[in-house]
Amino acid sequence: MAVMDIRQLEYFLAIVDHGGFNRAANALYLSQPALSQAVRALERDLGGSLFHRIGRRAVLTEAGTALIEPARAAVRGLETARASVAAVHELREGRLDIAAMPSQAVEPLTTMVRAFSGPYPGVSVNVRAAFTARDVVDMVRTGAAELGLLATSEPLPDKEVVSHAAGEQRFVLLTPPDGPFPAGRPIACEELAGQRLIVGQRGTGMRAYVDGLRERGIDITVAAETEHRVAILPLVLAGVGLAVVTESWRALAERAGALIMDIEPRTTLRIALVSRRTGLSPAARTFVSYALEAVEKQRNPQVSS
Repeated sequence: MAVMDIRQLEYFLAIVDHGGFNRAANALYLSQPALSQAVRALERDLGGSLFHRIGRRAVLTEAGTALIEPARAAVRGLETARASVAAVHELREGRLDIAAMPSQAVEPLTTMVRAFSGPYPGVSVNVRAAFTARDVVDMVRTGAAELGLLATSEPLPDKEVVSHAAGEQRFVLLTPPDGPFPAGRPIACEELAGQRLIVGQRGTGMRAYVDGLRERGIDITVAAETEHRVAILPLVLAGVGLAVVTESWRALAERAGALIMDIEPRTTLRIALVSRRTGLSPAARTFVSYALEAVEKQRNPQVSS
């Protein structure tokens, strides 16, 4: 495929990802007329419209929607070729896209990125938000990200992506410092009866845990439901309610003055670093290696360097 053809696909995807011509043109440092001209040329080559122009809005046509996945594959293929050349120079430059669920973006992602960025500071790691394990798998499968970090109570996905086990995280209770339970002891899940909880959206492991409590007859009240995971800690500290979170929050919550309590019986989520089945860039392959080694060392400090 010609270089200009690839550039046209990159322009098309920028419009899709940024939600319109104006924002895409700003992100690409192009004038809007130049961007529009490139898209019209692509539409002529493909023989059909990719967007409905409705006033200042651009809405994907059916043909445009169908182009997204093959366009990502073509662009990613070129990026892989470029990264392969950069690998000769020891990954001195490049970019790696990783989709991560919010709690896992705290840990183990921090540990993974630190392990990789030390020896390869020239490779920029771009972390993309994904709210459920399904979101992560879809982003990796379609090429929106090369790697993904997810947590699930189910068996690790292995049909659409390759899964690398990266440990487990247990559920813990997040409370304000003057919360209903004394510090220093675990609580039984039955003790949550009558409490007001802040929960995440459906499809997340934390929400599934709370829904499971209700199914067991433990009477809890949902005080607030939020898709913005960063809102949970402030809401808890403000006294709105308690929250069941994963232990990746422990250090951050304790520094903010909240209490973290283990919940019995112990219930965990499986953590996985997932990748595409084929065509990984050198940066992605190297990241997987460094990331899994770093997580293993964190779990078992006696592992040799």
